[in-house]
Order: sequence, then C-alpha cells, then structure tokens
Amino acid sequence: MKLAQRVAAIRPSATLALSAKAKALSAKGIDVIDFGLGEPDFDTPEEVKNAAIEALRAGFTKYTAPGGIDELKAAVVEKFLRDNNLRYEKNQVIVSCGAKHSLYNLAQALFERGDEVLIPAPYWVSYPDQIRLNDATPVFIETREENHFLLTRDLLAGRITPRTKALILNSPSNPTGSAYTQKQLEELGDVLLEKRLIVISDEIYEPFVYDGFKHTSIVAARPELKDQAIVVNGVSKSHAMTGWRIGYAAGPKAIIAAMETVQSQSTSNPNSIAQKAAVAALRLDPRFTQTMVAEFDKRRRQIVERLNQIPGVTCPMPMGAFYAFPNITALQDSRWKDRPLKTANDIADYLLEEARIAVVSGDPFGAPGHLRISYAAPLPLIERGMNRMAEAVSKLKS
Repeated sequence: MKLAQRVAAIRPSATLALSAKAKALSAKGIDVIDFGLGEPDFDTPEEVKNAAIEALRAGFTKYTAPGGIDELKAAVVEKFLRDNNLRYEKNQVIVSCGAKHSLYNLAQALFERGDEVLIPAPYWVSYPDQIRLNDATPVFIETREENHFLLTRDLLAGRITPRTKALILNSPSNPTGSAYTQKQLEELGDVLLEKRLIVISDEIYEPFVYDGFKHTSIVAARPELKDQAIVVNGVSKSHAMTGWRIGYAAGPKAIIAAMETVQSQSTSNPNSIAQKAAVAALRLDPRFTQTMVAEFDKRRRQIVERLNQIPGVTCPMPMGAFYAFPNITALQDSRWKDRPLKTANDIADYLLEEARIAVVSGDPFGAPGHLRISYAAPLPLIERGMNRMAEAVSKLKS
C-alpha cells in the first residue's frame, strides 16, 4: 500500500514519542523521572471540574457549533481585553481541540505549495511539520544563544523573499524559555508591516514569565498588525487542562471563518463538556495560575543552578515557559564504555538508559547540542533527577 507523499515528509512528535517511551519503562516497574513532556503537574482547579460536572448533569453532551459555543467565545473575548488589551468580536474567535489544533487549522486555511513560512530556530517541533503537511516550505531563521535565542529585526528582514507569506512567533518560547519585550516586538512589527506578512503569535505560555517580566502580545505592541495577525492561546498550560483539549485563536474574520470551515470537515466542534469547563477556567480568579507560576519559579532556579554545576553543561536562566534549555555541546563526542555519544540524541538516549531520566534532545527543535528539560515536576523529583544526571555525566569519557 502506498501512503501519501506528505506523510513521508513529517516525523512523529519527538516530545510525545519520548513520553511514551518513558511511560513504557515505568509500566515495567522501572523508576523513570520524566522531564520530557510540557505538562503542568498541578491538578485542574475544582471550579473547572465542577463546571464540567454541571454540564454533564444538564445533558450538555450534544454537538455544538463547529467553532465553539457562544459563551466560550465571549469568555475568550473578555480574556483578550482583560489580559492583553486586545479587542475582538466573537466572530473573530475560533475554539479548537487544543492550541495545536488551532495552529493546524490555520496552516490548512493559509498555506499552499509555493508559500514560505518563517520559523525562528529553536522552535516547537510541530511548526515545520504542520507547514509541510500543507505543501508549504518552512524556512528556519537561526538565532543565537548569546542573544537569548531571540529573533531580531535584521535577522527577520534578511530572510524574507517574494514567496514569504507568514512568520510564526512563539513567546514565551518552547523550548528555550525566551520571551520578547514590547520594544523587541515593535521592531519586528515594523518589518512585518512593511512587508505585509502574516504573523502567527503562539502565546500558549503567556502567564509563565518570571523576574517581573511582562508578557506582551505582538498585536498589542503593534496594533496596526491586527488585520494580518492571528493570536493563538488556550487553557492547557494556564489552567493545567492539557487533557481537556481546548485552544483558541483570534484574528481577521475571513481567516477565522476559513479555519471554522476546515474544522467543520475534520473534528467538528471541540468537546462540549470541555468547552463549558473552559468558560469557568477563563473566568477563574487568577490566583490559581499565579500559584503555579510562583512554584515554577522556584523549580526554575533550582534546576538551572544544578545544571550549571554539572561539568560540560551550561544553562541560561529562562525568562518564561517551564523549560530549561542547557547547552551540552561539550559532552558530545564523549564515550560511555565502548559506545560513542556524538549527538544530543545520543546523550538523551544515554541519560534515559543509564540515569533513568527522560529529557528531549534539541535536534527536533532545530537546536543540536542542547537538551530540553521540563521543570514541571516537584522540587524533590527535580533534585533526584539532577543527582542522577550529574552521576551519569561523571561516567562519560572524552
């Protein structure tokens, strides 16, 4: 049987594959500490669960409008105005089965053969494959570690061609934890406005910023971009609702309508019960999320300190999200017994096998020589994991 050519051009999600591998080892009774998956370890708030239970009891278990219920769209509109100073109408909002689904619908609605889509590297693993699945070409813009992996005005302008259609911008970033200031976004906005490029702003890690940093949406930084920008977000990270699968996007009416058409022919509506839960989440007192962020801040400091104590490992302090992104270039070309470890993939495999910790290689994020380590784990688990990593690294030979 011959599969479609587009399937051969993409890879399974590296983060999900690693998590499955770690879970398979755990199922065999092997003690594995999983630093791989980007998932808050907090429980969904009780108020959100209760909203879902009430929806069940009320029989809210039928199809809804493909792009989401009116009540949830209203809550999204409220959220954008309250948190981002962005004004949208309900017909400028779509609710999907997670932010990843919103991004995929967007790629389906916008991209086709001949289009180029700019992606700053490092990047989230799904961006390039979603573009390839729609026959367009991802174009990677290499950023520099000494510049906190941030895209600059000059880097952006230098990669634009007549085929360039859009830029995907992720702040705070998965995997690096970097985040853009308002001034930096304004400078990027100047280029986007001049070249009339679409910007897709992935803001799923919006609340997870530290050290007094303030998240700014690029559309708030450059309001003139509103007619050529789509903002993507969701409740998965902010309210510990990864399994509920509710994301949303806001942008120009024509693009949102096209996304709804695509969604109507694929998943239809997002889960009806989860939509009711998301209404409660978006209207919840912000203290739940603030408590999570405060705890992640403690973990961030602990894991970065421990990583920088390991010979051959250097790790900058992330400004946002909940990932450390250590540079392990100095460990490459080392050996364990008779086995050469030449790449970050090799190092990640070694740490899983020898230290029983699951971390993700930077290779699928476009960052060879790095690891992505989630600190969405309790402090004692982080301490144990870093002890294991330090011991495993000490066994390597040059």
